[in-house]
Amino acid sequence: MTNYVLVGDVGGTNVRLALCDVDTGKISHIHTYSGDNNVTLERVIRYYLIGQKVVLKEACIAIACPITDDWIEMTNRSWAFSIQVMKSRLALDKLEIINDFSAVSMAIPMLAKEDVIQFGGSKAIAGKPIAIYGAGTGLGVSYLIQVDNRWISLPSEGGHVDFAPNSKEEDNILSVLRTEWGHVSAERVLSGPGLVNLYRAIVKADSRLPESLQPKQVTEKALSDNCLDSRRALSLFCVLMGRFGGNLALNMSTFGGVYIAGGIVPRFLDFFRASSFRAAFEDKGRFKDYLLDIPVYLIRYEQPGLLGAGAYIRQLMGYKL
Repeated sequence: MTNYVLVGDVGGTNVRLALCDVDTGKISHIHTYSGDNNVTLERVIRYYLIGQKVVLKEACIAIACPITDDWIEMTNRSWAFSIQVMKSRLALDKLEIINDFSAVSMAIPMLAKEDVIQFGGSKAIAGKPIAIYGAGTGLGVSYLIQVDNRWISLPSEGGHVDFAPNSKEEDNILSVLRTEWGHVSAERVLSGPGLVNLYRAIVKADSRLPESLQPKQVTEKALSDNCLDSRRALSLFCVLMGRFGGNLALNMSTFGGVYIAGGIVPRFLDFFRASSFRAAFEDKGRFKDYLLDIPVYLIRYEQPGLLGAGAYIRQLMGYKL
């Protein structure tokens, strides 16, 4: 009989729940729920478990917010709860709540060669630090190190560091966004909403009136060449992704590789491949040569958050990844 644990990946938009085989780490029975249609996370989990007709005693839920104590408050959603209260109400023996990008980082040791696409650099060096970041509803960041054959995820709220412009165009964009937000973080330009912010700031900086667009519309217009402003926004998004990734690599000397996750970049993979992403990644002045060999990988595996949540709790249970 298969022994399962519950795993979850809770973002600002959707909730993904699944079963993880504790012996193999395989993820199955994946269901996605809209956060907008549910009052609480606990309600979503109960609904899922009723549908699966299984009794589970361990769970690991990855969630898009800082995890500092028992009380959880999401950054991009109004949900809030006590870990201990939820554990009790769901009759669980173990409930691990981890940052969503901690989960994504823990998926790295589980990925196969075909699960990633490499963008420049040479071969990753085993045992060296790894950086993970990705744009979705927000901008997630994490690091991963290996100590005594155990993988340790280093949680981060790096998506909220300052947006640091590096050109006249970016100076203008920062000026526009500062009037709207005050503090302008990297997430304000590197996320789904951030892509819209880039488009809007580009148009406003030219003293014109922007259209009211959704992230998907900005991407579609850019790829169809129907809107020069959208194309400029998408091109700049790729450049800023490169600069930000290069910063992460410098912060921790990530010769184990830099991994990109999140749902945005795969939507325009060919555009991203042809963009100035890698050049921007390496554009660090005196330290350009330092970054030349650091590989960047795009994660193609569809549900790295679920895979990593499973890996996280399996390692706690004594399994070697």
